[in-house]
Amino acid sequence: MSDWEIWAVIGVLCVATAATRSSFWLIGHMVTIPPRMQEVLRYAPACALAAIIGPDLLVDVRGDAQLTLANPKLLAALAALAFYLWRRSMLLTILFGMAVFTLLRVLHVFGAAA
Repeated sequence: MSDWEIWAVIGVLCVATAATRSSFWLIGHMVTIPPRMQEVLRYAPACALAAIIGPDLLVDVRGDAQLTLANPKLLAALAALAFYLWRRSMLLTILFGMAVFTLLRVLHVFGAAA
């Protein structure tokens, strides 16, 4: 691709992004969403988060499923889930889960070297 084609693609992508993101702001007041659809859309962020986090927890870098206790991400996620059910604090859950994950990784690294 030549330089002008690259800049043309960047320009078209900028216009497409601006158009799709501003469409709700420009014409959003003219569109009414049915109550049932509003109820369904309440679950969209949780579904998107699960779609991002799930494969990261359960699949290794080779694409194989890791459903064993040797998977530090899965163990840290289970520990964080238990902590959240106990404390009901999102910020503390994130900190606790990251601390458990870090501890498991450090123990794995130093355990393998010993």
